[in-house]
Amino acid sequence: MDQQIRADVLQRLESDYSLKRRTGTVFMRGGVCPACGKKELYSNYEQPWFIKCGRESKCGQQWHVKELYPDLFDDWSKRAPATEQQPTASARAYLEFARGFRLELLEGWFSQEHYFDRVLNIGSATVRFELEHGGYWERLIDQPHRFGKQKARFKPGASYRGWWWCPPSVDLLAAKEIWIVEGIFDAIALLHHDITAVSAMSSNAFPEQALLELGKARGGKLPKLVWALDNEPGAHRYTRRWVQQARKLGFTCEAAQIPQHDGRKVDWNDLHQRWQFIDDAEKRADCIKADIDEARHHGALLIAESASEKALLMYDWKERQEFHFGFDNRLYWFKLDLEKYNKAIQGLESSEHQDDQLLNDRQMREKALRQSGGVVEIANCYPQALYFQANTVTDESWYYFRVDFPHGGASVKNTFTGGQVAAASEFKKRLLGMAAGAVFTGSGQQLDKILKDQLYAIKTVQTIDFVGYSKEFRCYVFGDVAIKDGAVVSVNEEDYFEFGQLRLKTLQKGVPVRIDQQGKGYDNEWLALLWTCFRAQGVVALAFWFGSLFAEQIRAKYQSFPFLEATGEAGAGKTTLLNLLWKLLGRSGYEGFDPSKSTKAGRSRLMGQVSAMPVVLLESDRSGGDDKAHAKTFDWDELKDYFGGGTLATKGVKTAGNETYEPPFRGTIAISQNAPVVASEAIMTRICKLHFVRPNVTPESRVAADRLTALDGDTLSHFLLRALKAEAEVLKQFDERVPTHEARLRRLHSHCIACDAQYPKTASENDACPACGNTLRGYIRVERIIKNHAQLLALLDALRLVSPLSDAQVSATMRCIIEMALERQAAISADHPVVAEFWEVFDYLEGLDAEGPVVNHSKKDGLIAINLNEFAERAAEHRQRLADVPELRERLKDSRSRKFLETNRAVDSAVRSHQAMRHNHSVTKSATVKCWMFKA
Repeated sequence: MDQQIRADVLQRLESDYSLKRRTGTVFMRGGVCPACGKKELYSNYEQPWFIKCGRESKCGQQWHVKELYPDLFDDWSKRAPATEQQPTASARAYLEFARGFRLELLEGWFSQEHYFDRVLNIGSATVRFELEHGGYWERLIDQPHRFGKQKARFKPGASYRGWWWCPPSVDLLAAKEIWIVEGIFDAIALLHHDITAVSAMSSNAFPEQALLELGKARGGKLPKLVWALDNEPGAHRYTRRWVQQARKLGFTCEAAQIPQHDGRKVDWNDLHQRWQFIDDAEKRADCIKADIDEARHHGALLIAESASEKALLMYDWKERQEFHFGFDNRLYWFKLDLEKYNKAIQGLESSEHQDDQLLNDRQMREKALRQSGGVVEIANCYPQALYFQANTVTDESWYYFRVDFPHGGASVKNTFTGGQVAAASEFKKRLLGMAAGAVFTGSGQQLDKILKDQLYAIKTVQTIDFVGYSKEFRCYVFGDVAIKDGAVVSVNEEDYFEFGQLRLKTLQKGVPVRIDQQGKGYDNEWLALLWTCFRAQGVVALAFWFGSLFAEQIRAKYQSFPFLEATGEAGAGKTTLLNLLWKLLGRSGYEGFDPSKSTKAGRSRLMGQVSAMPVVLLESDRSGGDDKAHAKTFDWDELKDYFGGGTLATKGVKTAGNETYEPPFRGTIAISQNAPVVASEAIMTRICKLHFVRPNVTPESRVAADRLTALDGDTLSHFLLRALKAEAEVLKQFDERVPTHEARLRRLHSHCIACDAQYPKTASENDACPACGNTLRGYIRVERIIKNHAQLLALLDALRLVSPLSDAQVSATMRCIIEMALERQAAISADHPVVAEFWEVFDYLEGLDAEGPVVNHSKKDGLIAINLNEFAERAAEHRQRLADVPELRERLKDSRSRKFLETNRAVDSAVRSHQAMRHNHSVTKSATVKCWMFKA
């Protein structure tokens, strides 16, 4: 192992698993096993390629450090740069330290080259092997995950089909047995252990020309072929197919299959490195022999021609008297009747048939087993338990099964509960319900034994019940793609994602997010069209949508993330803008939902479906009778806690205790409606508001709008992937810029918005800036408004890491955000429309009588005293529009233009006194009136 890699690995093993070297030994011990949790983990201090649990009988699991720390093995040009003296230094380091090969065996076989992807605009050093019949194959060695699924490549236009790659040191004419594997590295790995192997380059390629030439060269004396392709369903089919074809060419064929390790596919290079982990030569030889024998056994099972043949192979391997097995995607049960077996042996021994007399002991035993063994089909399909998944919060759990069919139909995957696997009748019902035509006819005892085998040490997959960012696992999870620390992982064949030791999946299927991983058709045309149609306001909305992807990380540090409100008259383009923004996040055809048409429970469930994505609240017609009940249940104050990621709802869990489930709000809030939001100050200060007006349509803007609407959502969704891969850079930029923007917004009372020039001391609001001539504005007094808009400004800066905004566009957008902040301050400083209307009516009524008060009962200057019922009566008399008295009682307490003081104070009425004087009446005790008091 390279010394720098070794030092890095040792440091991580000590910090992550508490492994420490024992004095006088070459082992590190005392680590906590990630599988069983016991302090029995150990590793080799000199060559720490693996960590392994020392509880051989109860756990015994092991992991290669490449699985644990892939980042240490994926950038070889940086770790071992090539030089003029050593032009293949990176390739040699990769082969030696990442693959475990002895370089003296490979001298002259490879070269170091370079590959550049013009579409992705990234490159990598490669290890290249020339192919005998033209072309080459090369492996990318510098962070190959950046290239998606392409980790290796062939020379464009060259074909390897019909041939194989043979190690130059191998003499196929002298070989008695030739192993045919998939990859070049697999062939080299077996060569290290004196096994003659060639690479077919792919499981779906049959090396027919190479086999024919080999047969001619050997004069018809053909070697045995061992087909040792990878252990995966596609390779299984091809192995059986190629065995049949090779036998037609006259070759004797066997197969070898490496069993999966802890649910993971293992190849021959992996086994080679595991064998190297064993220091004792004798133990290593025994382990190699045992692994090869086991691989041959599994290969024999794979190419068995009948269910009976497979059953006999399995019996011969472990000699169990009864067991289940699958053949041709059907489930069978084998049971040996010893009495029949003994009779069959006696019959063969005393047989007078010449064929029976020529049988040796093994052949006689096999024939007796055929005659006495009972092979019964117990299901017309093959159900296989893949893993266990649980929702620990709700205390629900399931076993995830795959059901395969012999008729060639697609596999079906779904869940079984504990109760459904505990009884044969329930298992049969569930199987029929999830897979069409799947019938289980086995007994309860047979099912128990089948599940005992399948569920023993079954792997566990962690689950989340939403789509998007998981704060607990620090990764983004969507339907078929997950992103963690910038690395993109596709969902595997068992419907979950693997990140080293972490297995994760989402249970949420109701939010489809389709992402273009390749990005071949992606360009930035949409950004120019967005600017043409919506100018700075469109970029503000884009920055919010972009920032929503990192809302959980931002809230974790800053305890809040702003709401966005987009208002405007019909035809202003809000729907067009929303559709574009959703396309960028992989949700084409989606806009939002109307909270007034849902129950509180429904809203909380819908808002809990996504994380790090906007939840858009839409306005709709609320005049329908059926919707009024729901409309009354929705209040803007419901959203207050979501600002900091608060609880959506408290739900009881079905247990005997008093456990509850309180899912947090993980998304962001966006509001789109024609009328502005009217709510309490607590909600208004949480909102950053955009207002769209119906544009003056020009031929250019009309064409841009049509092109914007027609953009393909599948292509635009690559924006989401670009943004999430830049997670670390975005959050770093955000953290750096937030303090700067907060400071700028705090000093608006002394600096010009347009040019940032300092105000003269004598300047006041609405004066002209002496530097640029723009009108000076007010300043922001509410700290929450400063914080929200500073975050928007910082997200605009971070957006430039993903989208090429020009300096002019950024400057205009920044001015727009600052204007939004000032307008938000003005909005919360103004009265609620109901209150503003009330004071307009008050001023009107008070102006009706020039000699005395009409509705103001106060006799003291600086105070206003109003009896609300009387006020409403006077307003009605003069046909003045006014809110209902109950609503006035609720809203007037928040009056800002005339500050509210108290309710129901007994006041010596100035109105009564004025009326008495006018009619020459004496003032009585009825002149005392209970009033609401305000400061004039």
